[in-house]
Amino acid sequence: MDWMLLILAGLLEVVGVIGIKRVAQKDNWINNTILIAGFILSFQLLVRAMETIPLATAYAVWTGIGTVGAAVVGMIFFKESKSWIRIGCILGIIFSVVGLKMVS
Repeated sequence: MDWMLLILAGLLEVVGVIGIKRVAQKDNWINNTILIAGFILSFQLLVRAMETIPLATAYAVWTGIGTVGAAVVGMIFFKESKSWIRIGCILGIIFSVVGLKMVS
């Protein structure tokens, strides 16, 4: 159950990052609500997940999901670079996070 909370926390971090991008484009109450709600919910779920998941593993997974998610959302919705080097780096993050999970 805690792993599901951690994955959801990472996905909500992506929502918060989308909120940051939207606020940068247009500062209004809807975009600010997306930003604040995404991060508050993400942090709450991260705290719950860390009750049983070790700190280093939980934080690496959470930031990994957030980083990869933000990069993918940027490529799909905000027309950011889709270069092979960037995709390779994203895959490196995924493999690193999975590796940490496997050894913890």
